[in-house]
Amino acid sequence: MRSAFIFFLVAISLAISAQDYSRTVQVRFLTDHLKLDGVLDDSAWEQTENVTGFWQYFPADSVSADHQTSLRMFYNEHTLYVGIRAEKAPGNYVISSLRRDFRGTVSDNITLWFDTFSDGTNAFMFGMTPNGVLSDVLVSGGGTALNTTWDVKWQVESKMYDDYFVLEVAIPLNSLKFREGETKWRFNCYRWNVQSSEQSALARVPQNQLFSSIAFSNDLVFEKPLGKSRTPVSIIPYVNGLIQKDFISDNSSKNLHYGGDAKVAIGDAMNLDITVNPDFSNVEVDDIFTNLTRFEVFLPEKRQFFIDNSDLFGNFGSSLDAIPFFSRRIGLARDTTGSLIENSIIGGVRLSGKLSQNWRLGLLNIQTAENTGNEIPSNNNMMLALQRQVFSRSNIGFFILNRQAFGDYNFLSPDNEFNRVLGMDFNLASTDNTWTGKLYLHKSLQPGDQKGNLSSQATVSYNTRKYNLTTDFVYIDREFRSDLGFVPRRDVFKQGNSIRRYFYPQNSMINRHSVRFLSILYFRPTLDYKRTDHDLILSWMPEFKDLSTLDIQLSNNYIFLAAPFDPTRTKGGLPLPGEKGYNFNQISAEYMSSNAGLLSFTARAETGQFYTGHNFSARTAISFRIQPWVLFSLGLNYDAIRLPDPYPDANLWLVTPKVDVTFSKSVFWSTLVQYSNQRDNLGINSRLQWRFAPLSDLYLVYNDNYFTTDFGPKFRSINLKVTYWLNI
Repeated sequence: MRSAFIFFLVAISLAISAQDYSRTVQVRFLTDHLKLDGVLDDSAWEQTENVTGFWQYFPADSVSADHQTSLRMFYNEHTLYVGIRAEKAPGNYVISSLRRDFRGTVSDNITLWFDTFSDGTNAFMFGMTPNGVLSDVLVSGGGTALNTTWDVKWQVESKMYDDYFVLEVAIPLNSLKFREGETKWRFNCYRWNVQSSEQSALARVPQNQLFSSIAFSNDLVFEKPLGKSRTPVSIIPYVNGLIQKDFISDNSSKNLHYGGDAKVAIGDAMNLDITVNPDFSNVEVDDIFTNLTRFEVFLPEKRQFFIDNSDLFGNFGSSLDAIPFFSRRIGLARDTTGSLIENSIIGGVRLSGKLSQNWRLGLLNIQTAENTGNEIPSNNNMMLALQRQVFSRSNIGFFILNRQAFGDYNFLSPDNEFNRVLGMDFNLASTDNTWTGKLYLHKSLQPGDQKGNLSSQATVSYNTRKYNLTTDFVYIDREFRSDLGFVPRRDVFKQGNSIRRYFYPQNSMINRHSVRFLSILYFRPTLDYKRTDHDLILSWMPEFKDLSTLDIQLSNNYIFLAAPFDPTRTKGGLPLPGEKGYNFNQISAEYMSSNAGLLSFTARAETGQFYTGHNFSARTAISFRIQPWVLFSLGLNYDAIRLPDPYPDANLWLVTPKVDVTFSKSVFWSTLVQYSNQRDNLGINSRLQWRFAPLSDLYLVYNDNYFTTDFGPKFRSINLKVTYWLNI
């Protein structure tokens, strides 16, 4: 670990060095109130500065954009107005959908982000397509984490022409958080021009950095100090009628649920979120996957209550190895058979936001209901997080996490009465994002606690135009436990190294390509640090001028099975023997086409040795759009596993057709079918959504599940849910 700490010290010493890519934009204070119409002919716009001079990010990052964008801005006491004129190449616009929170990589769009506290870590993002479809996003991790579940009230009107389009934007200041009396924010505006395969930004972003990085910004200077943010109190009640039938247990039920959320602003920068009897039946179902590993797979959080300032709670630890808090654990529990089932939430509160310029606070407390029939106790789930900004964009965080059974239960073992985790994280991010890294130390506490129970990491990355270098050390005790976290493996010491070299050919269809070598070694501390796994990967990744990509990989894998394991998960199949090592080689290739055409696709093939046999995998995802109304997609995954007798073979299929229809900017219908013979499940999820008022929705959701062997029914439900967003 000593080398990692030395590397960290070097990185910290260089963290404040940066190249200046910023400029200053002045914003006038006017008393005008605009009626948005998508035409920049109001007299107020004539009094504003015309800001232009966008830089390319792709295909080059050191020249002016071929298709320029210009901005005008002003504000009054309540609203920030932005006028945008964007030039385009001849040809059709690329607008895949009318649905809010569109995917930026498959639609022409312009995005504004505002770092209202100038910390270079968190920001509010507002995206728009040429026809005025909205996307609002919470940005954390300096631009590495984008959460599209966040929604606020704002407006856009647009006009489209053959060679340019115009957007008029009105963002209520009460949709943002900022300090009273503030006169300067950090901001940037970037543009995805999918139609012409160009990406550009007002503040120049180097191509070796993420396009969404908020390390590269402009200064937005206000003519008059801002007042209080005056975020209104929001009450969001819901009513949900549910009819369901479990065909396996032959149980049917009809229920009427009601509850709601409340959002209360505390000061200029703190949010208090309250939920009572929350219901998440309208949330999109999780994507099914084929799992050939021994470990649990991470699934993203989609529930609105857990979204605001989610990075305060969820960014501790390592996203790949050990996350102490994973909000999806709340509301899920294992029944007496070990299967995951929904565990109702009685209620909860979340306090989160800025205490001052440098300090952030997060406090969460949620009570879940008991289910004695499945031997699930009522639990109190609490987390306290405190974060302090250091240097220019780095921070240090502290947390305490507690899961405690609430009541006496004869089925509850003493070991499960409570679980507590505490720890400290240091997140490194230099001013220009050349140096990034993390250093953390966590300890768990539970009944019958033993010494150790530690989880730790030291990692650092160095990123330049030509090179990306990373080294990573992770240690997790066998006794470390976080009931509210995501810890796929314990009793492990991991050491990883990555080196990537970028090349920029001239006069080639390839815009940029890179060669990467990745090594990840796993050791078992309780086995005298015996090497139990490794992944050695050599890859070549060209990026083409039309934004398509190719990834070719050669890999050598070693897996030591401590216990018998059947990678096919065949019922009654003989598992491969444990206490034995398996070494195998594989080759793979993946191609992702450009999204500019009406038809786009991704295709991947992998073949080679697999434990004592062979495996061939083929994956494809095809999309076809009738823009902007209909998007058809088809996912097809096939895994052919061949193991020598007496071990089972398997042909694993995962088929996921989906249709997404956007009748207007307020009425949407989507249907997803998921067939997996590994899970023996054919699932159908159909959602009709009507946004009848700002952020207020009516949902009609139909779920149906069948066995894949005989197509007999498993579970069926239909629910009608209404939510209403009321600002007080």
